Amino acid sequence: MTARARDRGWTTLAGRPYADVLIIGGGINGLATFRDLAMQGVDVALVERDDFVSGASAASSHMIHGGIRYLENGEFRLVHEAVTERNALLRTAPHYVRPLQTTIPIFSTFSGVLSAPLRFLRHGGGKHRERGAALIKIGLVIYDSFSRGGGVFGRSTVPRHTFHGRARSLAQLPQLNPDVKYTATYWDASLHDPERLAIDVLRDGRAAGGDRARAANYTAAVGVDGGRVVLRDTLTGDELRFSASVVINAAGPWTDFTNLALGDPTRYMGGTKGSHVVLDHPELLAATGGRELFFENEDGRIVLIYPLKARVLVGTTDLEHDMADPVVCTEAEVDYFIELIGQVLPTIPVERSQIVYRFAGVRPLPGHDDVSPGFVSRDYRIESAPLGEGDATVLSLIGGKWTTFRASAEHLADRALELLARPRRGSTRGVPIGGGRGYPTTERARQQWISAHAAAVPPARVATLLDRYGTVASAVADAIEADADDALLEHLPGYSSGELRHLAATEDVVHLDDLLMRRTSIAFVGAATADAVAEAADAVAPVLGWDSGRTAVEVGRALDRVHAADPTWIPAAAR
Repeated sequence: MTARARDRGWTTLAGRPYADVLIIGGGINGLATFRDLAMQGVDVALVERDDFVSGASAASSHMIHGGIRYLENGEFRLVHEAVTERNALLRTAPHYVRPLQTTIPIFSTFSGVLSAPLRFLRHGGGKHRERGAALIKIGLVIYDSFSRGGGVFGRSTVPRHTFHGRARSLAQLPQLNPDVKYTATYWDASLHDPERLAIDVLRDGRAAGGDRARAANYTAAVGVDGGRVVLRDTLTGDELRFSASVVINAAGPWTDFTNLALGDPTRYMGGTKGSHVVLDHPELLAATGGRELFFENEDGRIVLIYPLKARVLVGTTDLEHDMADPVVCTEAEVDYFIELIGQVLPTIPVERSQIVYRFAGVRPLPGHDDVSPGFVSRDYRIESAPLGEGDATVLSLIGGKWTTFRASAEHLADRALELLARPRRGSTRGVPIGGGRGYPTTERARQQWISAHAAAVPPARVATLLDRYGTVASAVADAIEADADDALLEHLPGYSSGELRHLAATEDVVHLDDLLMRRTSIAFVGAATADAVAEAADAVAPVLGWDSGRTAVEVGRALDRVHAADPTWIPAAAR
């Protein structure tokens, strides 16, 4: 890694090993809290033991949603907040958050109307009954009421739901199971590039705080010594003692592990595993009609089939998980996904060979004893405890989800500000994020933006960059123009060597898989072939200071990480 890139992380922490607030955990909730505190002028530092956004935040269903199914759990406060935050993100991050038409296939009329309240009282226990049209209609009416009145800007940003009978449903979606009785269609929002949105949040925090907002990936909190947190550079093994008045534990499903390292053996967490597969399947893609299919599987689990980036995302499971075990998408889960596709789209065959990517993560849910996984609260709370024998306070975030990241970060920041006896300067509510700032939302504005930024970089290329990065594309285009060796890549159509070098040099890339899995969509769409990975490595090696030996190691590591859940993949060590 270049000295310049590393200076953005570990070196800045080692040079000044103290801050008002230290955040542990570089997922979306930690990064959003970092941004919020930086905007308040707080001296804040953040550490992440792996790459930024590489844990639970990297395993999302790529949705920003109000959580209609949480109404059945009685979580009205959470749904109202989530709808409010969804509506706001459609405006503050329009480059990545966009309206998503969602259709629910329904196979009965009154089923579940009586059993749903009993399931709520029993915390998901008892015999499962299918959710019928009447129950779904009730839920959507409530959901619409939140959408119409819950927006930050005083009005809804999405249309009301609609209901259709069998004939019209099959006319709109001909491949649906012919046993369908109704379809209900409503609107939520898609999250096209979760990891890139998180990088935007990180960039905004650094820009707001300057030298008083520092963040380092591949930096672990491994202990406490004399009231200071012991940090370890996982690249070199170097350690330092870091002082802070407030320590925020935003480690997600690893919250208890982090508290244990800090000398406090908590038992807050009880996350469940969710897996997804991505298919390159044109027939299945066409059958979705460009909308998400969101429905109930036979086991009662709510699952989805979702067109995204010319692929189809299918998910998700909700399984108890021991954090000591690997977090991977298993063959049993793949069987589950193929079966559920067959229930809703029975004429479309699906083969394992059409799966181009698999991923899994553990939701940062609270411990839930005998409560059924689907009924575990998706809300969040903050726990407080002293740090060792010193005067510092540890705030642990329990729960949290992508949709509500701004709100949960604001609550965490408010608690930190209270402990620091500092006033809040302003809210993050309504503040544009990264490439959403000045993003053209009409076709005319889009063409004007492209024309204004198309000089040495052709308009078609600028359009691609705008889709990928929002208005941050202007900096990417400038870097491409300034790179004398820039060239389109043979095995990664649409990417160029200068583009990848810019990302590697400016976005804390340490390993090649950081670039393939989290700074781009290369892995997600199944483009990370052996040839493509080698080509990408050769492109970024100069700016990351890799020699031929290191480059070969990075290629092997990246391929292993990208294909970790594929049972046919042979790891580099065994080849």
